[in-house]
Amino acid sequence: MALDLAPQVREIFQKAWETRNGRVVPEASDLKLGNDAVEFARATVLYADLSGSTALVDAANWQFAAEIYKAYLHCAASIIRSEGGVITSYDGDRVMGVFVGETQTTPAARAALKINWAVQKIVNPELKAQYPGSDYVVSQVVGIDCGEVRAARTGVRGYNDLVWVGRAANYAAKLTELKGEQRSWITDTAYNWLLDDLKHRKNDGAAIWKRFTWTKNGDLPVWGSTWTWSI
Repeated sequence: MALDLAPQVREIFQKAWETRNGRVVPEASDLKLGNDAVEFARATVLYADLSGSTALVDAANWQFAAEIYKAYLHCAASIIRSEGGVITSYDGDRVMGVFVGETQTTPAARAALKINWAVQKIVNPELKAQYPGSDYVVSQVVGIDCGEVRAARTGVRGYNDLVWVGRAANYAAKLTELKGEQRSWITDTAYNWLLDDLKHRKNDGAAIWKRFTWTKNGDLPVWGSTWTWSI
């Protein structure tokens, strides 16, 4: 059957957008498939990404790899939700969460530190207990950015989902590619929105984040952390 895609593509480019301000993270069903969007003056996007998953599936049997995926994504998604974030998508070895509200960036950052704690204190110990002969260690990175974001519905009838358009979604995803001992990364914009108890430890004022230069993205300032936050 021949596909005639041009008329729909033409309509996408020509049709005026209908927009409205968002107060909560929408479901795909809340938006039309046409040029319809929900706007957020500020939303915080978190990406939690399992590191080295390509090497994992190349070297391990599928059951072992699937268990790693499931354990990590279960912990990450549960923590995101417990901090008030909404799970908006799973993409293979990573999960995306969106936070809205007045203090949105602080719970997102706390979720990142909790995910690091869960991997170190739950996932890897349980993995080692079940597979004592394995030297595999689960590693991961979380990226966070915030800013103006729009949600639109994309796909075809019966097979569609939300797409999140804005710098925050792109930067949060790209931050997970940074290498180093830091497991949590946030942009300078996100850092400036943090409440002080997510910038400095309460009892002694120790800095939770360290400033870096994102050389692969226009030398933007970003902040990385090796810290954990117990659940």
